[in-house]
Amino acid sequence: MGLGLCIILIAIGAILTFAADWELDGVNLDLVGLILMAVGIIGTAVYTSILRRRRMVVPPVAPTVTEQERRDLL
Repeated sequence: MGLGLCIILIAIGAILTFAADWELDGVNLDLVGLILMAVGIIGTAVYTSILRRRRMVVPPVAPTVTEQERRDLL
């Protein structure tokens, strides 16, 4: 699930919870909106934590040079 989909889930959930005045038998749209917002927020948190882990830069390891190799170079 990408970041865009998470933001869309949050937006649709907010619309269902706060702006929609529809009534369906057997479906509580306020609860459905809250669930969509929660899933979107959790997805955003997971996506950003994975993205932060991927962007971590590991410094390159310098090759070790032994005394014998140093003498051979001179």
